[in-house]
Amino acid sequence: MLFAVAFACRGEPPAVTPVPEANAVGAASLPPSAAPSERTSAGANVPPTSRSVAVLAGGCFWGMEDLLRKLPGVSSTIVGYTGGSLKNPVYEDVHAGSTNHAESVRVEFDPSVLSYERLLAYFFSIHDPTTKNRQGNDIGTQYRSAIFVLDAEQRRTAEAVIAKVAASGDWKQPLATEIVEATEFYPAEEYHQDYLQKHPGGYTCHYPRQVSFY
Repeated sequence: MLFAVAFACRGEPPAVTPVPEANAVGAASLPPSAAPSERTSAGANVPPTSRSVAVLAGGCFWGMEDLLRKLPGVSSTIVGYTGGSLKNPVYEDVHAGSTNHAESVRVEFDPSVLSYERLLAYFFSIHDPTTKNRQGNDIGTQYRSAIFVLDAEQRRTAEAVIAKVAASGDWKQPLATEIVEATEFYPAEEYHQDYLQKHPGGYTCHYPRQVSFY
């Protein structure tokens, strides 16, 4: 398992190698029309007994995807753009920062193995949710921290997790993570998919922190 060498900034929890655990809570089912590619995460050879989806944004999607896909219970990840105004955006549109799309990851997972709550807790440990429209050296609305909820249950869970993370004191600054209704998700270009698998040692500003809420 390859992680970028990173040092926590002042006010950040310390870095740690993840040891994911699994608890079971349901989440929104993936609509057939929005089914991701058949790409599956490492070790996910057994079809899940049920499928749920989460759409998360937390900076450059290369590093986010690389960590999320390794969680037990995750069966598929795909990076893309969501939350913006332009139909069928391409990377150059989003990178310009004028469409309001966020670089994001659609995560398909088995809720009998990995709960939505647990997935969100991990999400808050691998990126800095306190920097508005920024992650590491990446600056712009496309790098904002956001949870795109598919239904009322996901919203309630997201609100509860944010309250738990804020109360933990692990992050010393206020959380800037948005909870917004999911809109159309546009898969990114193929060269962005599984980028750090194709380019080991490539750029990432994501790493797991030692936190009390996960």
